[in-house]
Amino acid sequence: MTGGNGSSGNGDGAKIRWQGVFLDFYGTIASGDAQAVEAVCRQVIDDYGLTVDAPTLAVQWGQRYFAAVEAVNCENFQCLKQIERDTLIDALLPFTGRICVEKYIARFNEYLARPTIFEEVQEVLDALEVPVCVVSNADDHELRSAMAHHGLDIEFVVSSETARSYKPEPGIFKTALELTGWSPDRVVHVGDSLHSDVGGARGVGIKAAWVNRTCRIHDIGTAEPDYTWTDLRPLVALTSGDGR
Repeated sequence: MTGGNGSSGNGDGAKIRWQGVFLDFYGTIASGDAQAVEAVCRQVIDDYGLTVDAPTLAVQWGQRYFAAVEAVNCENFQCLKQIERDTLIDALLPFTGRICVEKYIARFNEYLARPTIFEEVQEVLDALEVPVCVVSNADDHELRSAMAHHGLDIEFVVSSETARSYKPEPGIFKTALELTGWSPDRVVHVGDSLHSDVGGARGVGIKAAWVNRTCRIHDIGTAEPDYTWTDLRPLVALTSGDGR
C-alpha cells in the first residue's frame, strides 16, 4: 500500500480497459453521518434530561443499526429509515423507556438529503473518462435528493432500497452490474468501508479502492483493498487510457 493520494494494489499491474466505476456515496462522495448522529443524540439527551453523553449514545445506536443492516436483506429487507427508527428506540430504552422518535429520525434524514460533499468530487467527476454508477447503502429518496441538491449528474444510481440488498451482500453489486451491463473484471468499486465496500466488491470479483480519508486505524472490516487512497483524485489516473 502507498500513502498519500497514490494508488497501490495487490494485482499484477496488467492494464485494464475499465468499463466504469462503482462509487459509494456517504463517506466517499459526501461526508459521513457521524456528526449528524451525534447531533440527533444530543437533541434527545437535551429533550429528556438524560445523563448519558452524546458520543456514547451514538455508539450504542450505531452498533444496533449496523447489526440490523447485516440482518435484513432480500426477503427480510427493511429500508434504512425503518432501521434507524427501530434501533434508536432500542438504544434509548434503558434511559427513557419506549418513546416516539419520529422527529429525531426526520432530522437525521434531512441531513442525508443535504449532506456536505468532499471538495474534490466535482473535479474528479468532470475529469473521469469512464461512466459512473453510484452504489450506496441508502434509501432512494435521500440519496437522489442529495445528488440533486449538489447537481451531481451521474448516469447510473443503485440504492440499497432499489436492490433490496445492503453492501457487503452481493445482491446490490449484481443489481449494479445488471443495470450497467459492465463486466465485474472491468469495474472498480470505490468506497470508505473495508467491510461493506471492499469486502463486498471483492466478494463478487470486482476490484476495490479504499478511500481512507481520516487515516483511520480501525475499520470493522478486514478485507484487503486493491488500492488505498486518501481522496478520490487517484481514480482519474487509474481509469484513464494509461491507467492500470
